[in-house]
Amino acid sequence: MPYNEELAARVAKNMTEVPGMVEKKMFGGIGYMIDGNMSIGTHRDALMVRVGLEAYEDCLAQPGARVMDFTGRVMKGWVTVPVGYAETDEQVQYWIRRSLEFVTTLPPK
Repeated sequence: MPYNEELAARVAKNMTEVPGMVEKKMFGGIGYMIDGNMSIGTHRDALMVRVGLEAYEDCLAQPGARVMDFTGRVMKGWVTVPVGYAETDEQVQYWIRRSLEFVTTLPPK
């Protein structure tokens, strides 16, 4: 299944001002890298959001957020957010902000 192009466009529009951001096709969707570290992306009809272990449980408690499990193995520190919970710029900006809070603490690759 291809990725949701409307969702990808919404993320791209809200990531344009992020320093060090590179958009990259991956996993059948689009990933947004910050200084070489994966931050947020689209996969099918959902966002993939890297939030780190410290924010993981709090992020899972947010509306629509769920564990990231594409391979049968849960990826702790990442959440998925279905497109229905990322329909507005404000919702997408929230998840971008949560991801950047973690990813900007990582050393560049």
